[in-house]
Amino acid sequence: MKRTHLPLNGLRVLDAAARHLSFTRAADELAVTPAAVGQQIRALEDTLGVVLFRRTTKGLELTPEGEGGLAALRHGFLQFEEAVRAMQAGQTSKSLTIAAPRDLTEKWLMPRLADIARDDPELRFVLISADASNASAAIDFTEANLDLAIRWGDGPGEHEGEAIQSAGMVTVERPGGGAETRIAWPGCVDDESASQVRVGDAGLAIDAAAQGLGRATVPELLAAADLASGRIVAVGEAKAYRLGYWLVAPLPQWRQKKVKTLVAALTG
Repeated sequence: MKRTHLPLNGLRVLDAAARHLSFTRAADELAVTPAAVGQQIRALEDTLGVVLFRRTTKGLELTPEGEGGLAALRHGFLQFEEAVRAMQAGQTSKSLTIAAPRDLTEKWLMPRLADIARDDPELRFVLISADASNASAAIDFTEANLDLAIRWGDGPGEHEGEAIQSAGMVTVERPGGGAETRIAWPGCVDDESASQVRVGDAGLAIDAAAQGLGRATVPELLAAADLASGRIVAVGEAKAYRLGYWLVAPLPQWRQKKVKTLVAALTG
């Protein structure tokens, strides 16, 4: 069944004019002129094919036709308001779904989320693993109902985004030195074909280096905690790199208060 087009502006004016029985007071409420109220009422009467108001010696008066639809109209506006509140509930909820590469989640993201959650115990996080090996891969925000994602690349891609600050790439090994073998991972700066040890991601490359299997060149962001704890040591200084981690989301999600707050906490 085809839905009837609803003249919502006119119906809102009708509700205000019926409550006040005055175009002037209705205009004050709606922040328009009395003439604009009159025009909306006449247009609504033309659309509906009925007379809604009559002017009498006592003032403005609703016709039976106008009176007959008011209860349903006001109930409808209450339903609209309820629908708006339901749509806004996702913005004000304390649940955030985040997609991030597994190694970044383990070595960087989860400790920070734990700190954030300590300040707000009502927060709930849903963490989803994202592919870090393909910087150009699109992130499907609708499939998992994502609020935010973290991608490895040279920018936010097709979404809104903010870079996570980092010193770039750093080469690491076990304290005291290990094998000089190069440890490769998908997306690493080394020639994977020439490497004797290959692992699934940069986080595993750090773990392999910590066990003495060789040296790995990895994002400094991922290695920072292990470097600080002494589990691994840097071979030389970190160097700037064209790729990095980005917090990204489509514009509607990016505008949400809860997403803005999380982005600020993660980049602050």
